Amino acid sequence: MKTIDNLDFAGKKALVRVDFNVPLDENFNITDDNRIQGATPSIKKILNDGGSVVLMSHLGRPKDGPTDKYSLKHIVAHLSKVLGVDVQFANDCIGEEAVAKAAALQSGQVLLLENLRFYKEEEKGDKDFAEKLSKLADVYVNDAFGTAHRAHASTAVIAQFFPDAKYFGYLMGAELKNAEKVLNNPERPFTAIMGGAKVSDKIQLIEALLDKVDNLIIGGGMAYTFVKARGGEIGKSLVELDKLDLANELVKKAAAKGVNLILPTDAQIADKFSNDANVYDGPNDQIPADLEGLDIGAVSAKDFADVILKSKTLLWNGPMGVFEFDTFATGTKVVADAVVEATSKGAFSLIGGGDSAAAVAKFGMSSQVSYVSTGGGALLEYMEGKILPGVAAIQD
Repeated sequence: MKTIDNLDFAGKKALVRVDFNVPLDENFNITDDNRIQGATPSIKKILNDGGSVVLMSHLGRPKDGPTDKYSLKHIVAHLSKVLGVDVQFANDCIGEEAVAKAAALQSGQVLLLENLRFYKEEEKGDKDFAEKLSKLADVYVNDAFGTAHRAHASTAVIAQFFPDAKYFGYLMGAELKNAEKVLNNPERPFTAIMGGAKVSDKIQLIEALLDKVDNLIIGGGMAYTFVKARGGEIGKSLVELDKLDLANELVKKAAAKGVNLILPTDAQIADKFSNDANVYDGPNDQIPADLEGLDIGAVSAKDFADVILKSKTLLWNGPMGVFEFDTFATGTKVVADAVVEATSKGAFSLIGGGDSAAAVAKFGMSSQVSYVSTGGGALLEYMEGKILPGVAAIQD
């Protein structure tokens, strides 16, 4: 793998694609800086070598060009503190100011460009836009795994302008190495834990995993589609009525391949989607018409934990319930506790970004699992066997 370890950056200017799409509160304070921390080793390696760094990223999903809410200027102070240098900022990612500030950078200095997505050309993968960005530095480094599945200008198209000077950053390298370990060299038993709202979001992943795992645990809102498919009464619980046949098909495929498919049997049943709902534990196939299941029940949580604790490789993507509400966080917490305990006994655990990463962070467990991915969508697509444009562009 062509990582930044293959180059001495002394006297070089590196254009580094990072994923600083971090959550901000109403006062523009960063509420979770994991993505900034994840990119820091690559940036520091370049600076310590005697190079300079031009950072580019997106933030949020701006619809109509420059929007103050999505300006990367809000993260400059925090980034400066994390890196231990005064980070400079350009109010544009292309144009005269960006060009001038990039040209003036000295060894050990860092420049952060304004949000790439203020230009529609970024998401369109526009070649001319990518070429303008490429003029800002001598070397291209992609350390943004969270956007590696997008064929955007700054993640895939730009690499062609650095035919002999394109590299993976440390974060990208670690993401790919850990994903490969789970995909191609898992110690067994290998258990995948799938949660979240919709079966449709995870169909391809589930089908890919059926060829690899020993156990497949399904929880979260998506489980109710399976329960409904076999004739259960699920009340107002989340369901995809057009996926009932598919759910039954997946159950059959798992059986045919010898995979132990574990579905929840009970639920935390609530009278409203709220933290102060009235709740009780009951069978998830006998939910009254005016109620809904918002978490797995205690029996299912124990069943899931028992399987997890016997596993040697664990992949977790998606919560077991509406964990953002403490009332419905118990199932996800029991699963997280089991993953942490299994890890402490020698299992390898990969947390698949997104809500799973948010859950382990909420419970203060991020450092107690083997690896927390920074890229939910990118990791899913990689696990599905898809080629990620941001990875292929460096490997070409």
